[in-house]
Amino acid sequence: MPEKNEYKDWEKYDETIEKFIQVIAKNMNLYGLTSSVGRLYGVLYFSNKPMTLDDMRDALEMSKTSMSTGVRTLSEMKMVESTFKRGIRKDLYQSEEDWYKSFTSLFGNRWRHHTETNIEEAEEAMAELQQIARETEDEQLKAKIHADIERLEYAKNYYEWLMKFIQVIESGEIFNYIPKH
Repeated sequence: MPEKNEYKDWEKYDETIEKFIQVIAKNMNLYGLTSSVGRLYGVLYFSNKPMTLDDMRDALEMSKTSMSTGVRTLSEMKMVESTFKRGIRKDLYQSEEDWYKSFTSLFGNRWRHHTETNIEEAEEAMAELQQIARETEDEQLKAKIHADIERLEYAKNYYEWLMKFIQVIESGEIFNYIPKH
């Protein structure tokens, strides 16, 4: 009788962990990742030991190529790291367990790229509008361009502020204001 109960307990445990892994997978789109990469991270996070690509493939029933791509994506985002264990020739991977560190890296990488692009685009648009304003004799167009350049300047100021915010996140200074639990 106890064996049957123990089996049910393990089954219930597995269901509970799988349910949370699904939550992780669902939320990965916030970071621009697919749910399969989220599931991979969840499996690694709840693994008691580092895993090989074969271990991951067996756990998720996905191709080794998909596992490799997912691990590479997670490694680039500093959410997974490779590790070494004596006697094992295959690459081993484990999750980064410091979610705060993962978030700051991921947030910084994603937002920095987009924000830098937005600053460049605003500067280019302002330069083009200024050129048009210099060349046109249409006073109404000049007035519209002047107003739009002010809007673009406002946007650029916002993006520059956002770059400072990103720096506060990346440097870890954010934890002075909002401490980790």
